[in-house]
Amino acid sequence: MNTAGTPSRAGPLTTAWHRWRYIVDPAILFAVVAILWEKAVDIFHIKPYLLPPLSKVLAMMWERRQLLLRETWITTLEILQAFAWALVCGILFALLIHWVPTIRRTLYPLIVVFQGLPKIALAPLMIIWVGYGTASKVLMGFMFAFFPVVISTLGGLAGTSPALLEHFQAIGAARGVTFRRLLVPSALPAVLDGAKTAMPLAVIGVIVGEFVGSESGLGHLILDANANARTDLLFAALVMISLVAGFLYLGIELVARRVWWRAL
Repeated sequence: MNTAGTPSRAGPLTTAWHRWRYIVDPAILFAVVAILWEKAVDIFHIKPYLLPPLSKVLAMMWERRQLLLRETWITTLEILQAFAWALVCGILFALLIHWVPTIRRTLYPLIVVFQGLPKIALAPLMIIWVGYGTASKVLMGFMFAFFPVVISTLGGLAGTSPALLEHFQAIGAARGVTFRRLLVPSALPAVLDGAKTAMPLAVIGVIVGEFVGSESGLGHLILDANANARTDLLFAALVMISLVAGFLYLGIELVARRVWWRAL
C-alpha cells in the first residue's frame, strides 16, 4: 500500500499503456476487419467483381502504385487548399458575425439557408462556372467544410467567460488585446474541434467535385475503374482516400492536443 505523498510506481506505466492503447486498439480493429474481409470473400463465394479479396486489392495497390501515388497527390493538394480556405474564411466570417450585429441579422441566416442546399446538386454548376480544373474541386471542398468552421468558431467565442470579459473591460484593455489574450485562447479549442469536423467534409467535397468533372485525381480514377469493371483498382483508390483522410485528421488531432487548456 502506498503512503500519502508517495508516487505510485504503476502510475507512469499505466499512463504509457493508455497512450499506447490509442495505437494498439485501432490496429487490432483494422487487423480484424482485414481478416474478415479476406475470409468472407472465400467463405461466401463472393464474385471478385463485386468484392475483391483484400490481398488482391493490396496487390493492385503495389502494381499500380505510381498511378495511385500521382492521383493521390493531386487529390491531397486539392483537399488541403479547400480546407485552408474554409478554415481562414470560416474564422473570419465568424469574427464578423460576433462583432457586427448587422451581419448576424442579415448574412448569417443566408449562410444557414445555403448550408441546407444539397451540395452535390451544385457540383455541375461549379464545373460550368470555373471549369474542369482544380478550382472547381477546391470550391466544392470549401463549400462542404466552411459551415462547421463558422459554427465552431462562433461557439468558442460565445463560450468566453463573461467574468473574464468584464475583467478585461475593467482594466481598460484595448479591443485588440482582448482579442489576442482572451478571445483567441478561449475559442481555439472549439475552432480545432470544428477543423476536425471540416477536414473529412473537405475530402468528401473534393471527391464529389472529381466525380462530376475532372481529368485527374482519385475521384476520376474511381469512375474510370468502375467504367472498366476494375473493382480491385476501385477499392485501391478507396483505400488511398481513406488513408489520406485519416492522416490529415490525425495531423489536426496532434495540433489539438497541444492546446493543453482545452480540458480546463
